[in-house]
Amino acid sequence: MSKKEIYKTVARETETLLTEKKSKFISHVKPVDTEEAALEFLNKIRSEHPSATHNVYAYVIDENNISRYSDDGEPGGTAGMPVLDTIKNSGLVDVIVVVTRYFGGTLLGTGGLVRAYSASAKQGLDDAGIITKVMCDIISVKTEYDLVGKLQYHFAAKEYIITDTVYENDVTFFVASPKSDTNRLIAELTELTNGRAAIEKVAEKYIDKES
Repeated sequence: MSKKEIYKTVARETETLLTEKKSKFISHVKPVDTEEAALEFLNKIRSEHPSATHNVYAYVIDENNISRYSDDGEPGGTAGMPVLDTIKNSGLVDVIVVVTRYFGGTLLGTGGLVRAYSASAKQGLDDAGIITKVMCDIISVKTEYDLVGKLQYHFAAKEYIITDTVYENDVTFFVASPKSDTNRLIAELTELTNGRAAIEKVAEKYIDKES
């Protein structure tokens, strides 16, 4: 798993189809945060497509700066590297792309293979959607009911994400704050509530934001 405060990855697992001169290129994309998870996904795709001509793959794992690729029998440099380059050019980490090819009977040539694998990988990544993961402090804000409206308005105006709200004798908001904003947020809330709210950092987690 990445240790960066901000990074980009894909939002979801997807499968897309590209046809080039009767060859089928099926792009399988999945978010993964360990090499073990990437290899597990690769093996799953291989088992689902045992008669495929090739299962080309590339993945990038942010932790320990791992990147791997394979041409899986295609001419060297025409398949795995273009897929890896497509991932890196998109600025993504913690993702695997497996492009399954079923040969259609027409040779594509070196340039044609590079273009087809690159296009298939990009199509898959675009379909998977890109999200930005932001490491946030989770701030608990415990307050009396008469301050609820004011706090909700403030969170909405500043676009802070409320991850949970607990209604008891008091109300406790759990708010995600980018780590660089936490001290400022606490100061804002203290001033806004005239010190009446109990505010503390209780956790940290990645929050997803659509890119």
